[in-house]
Amino acid sequence: MPKHKLSLRKPMLAGRLALVTGANRGIGLAIARALAREGCNLIITGRDQRALAKARTELDKLQSPRLPERLHVPVLAQCCDVRSPDSVDYLFALVRGLRQPLDILINNAGIGHPNRTVAELPYPTWIEVVDTNLNGLFLMTQAALAVMKRGSTIVNNLSIAAERVFPGSAAYNASKHGALGFTNTLREELRPKGIRVIALMPGATDTAIWHALWPTAPRRKMMSAETVAQTVVDALLLPESTTIEKIVVMPASGTL
Repeated sequence: MPKHKLSLRKPMLAGRLALVTGANRGIGLAIARALAREGCNLIITGRDQRALAKARTELDKLQSPRLPERLHVPVLAQCCDVRSPDSVDYLFALVRGLRQPLDILINNAGIGHPNRTVAELPYPTWIEVVDTNLNGLFLMTQAALAVMKRGSTIVNNLSIAAERVFPGSAAYNASKHGALGFTNTLREELRPKGIRVIALMPGATDTAIWHALWPTAPRRKMMSAETVAQTVVDALLLPESTTIEKIVVMPASGTL
């Protein structure tokens, strides 16, 4: 029988520039790892400089396993507070300095808050959550559009709280419902420009956000961050003429 050599195709995402916010832990870091394995050039951001440096060290060691030459993945780590216009502007000054269009934006940065009824919820907590989860999403996206072109993709990590209501999570629910409205509007605006917009809406995922939302939550019933990351990569690998507009991924056990 004739022998056939194993063909290693070049990953579709190899060499693409991807920016992941909140990439120093949880789903953001898992997505960054998955993109690194696909050969993407990475920009990662977060507010915790020590955690961000640790994430960069890990990602810098990753190589794309699909290429015969074991492609090295360049990683730029930059602290950024998505709530601050000045911080976002500084980040994108660095992006423009790379002289490469931004192909993938993963808006992942977000925070939760302790379970409180509306009557008990402190106003500063409300402001902080909405400012991070909604205003930060707007600032990052608006800045990114100036360096994106046809064929690019924006993925907004919203959580199923964008469509469902969880008592005691008023600020989180409101920020995510607003973020979904923003995401759906953005998608329609960008269709003519050929930029895909995906709403990522995972259910309970085993990440650090539960320390704030529900410290005693049953982690064993949750999905892993890597599972969520894989769904994102699968969507990004679709032909540019095709898109998944909303990714809802849930633990088999349903909501907790």
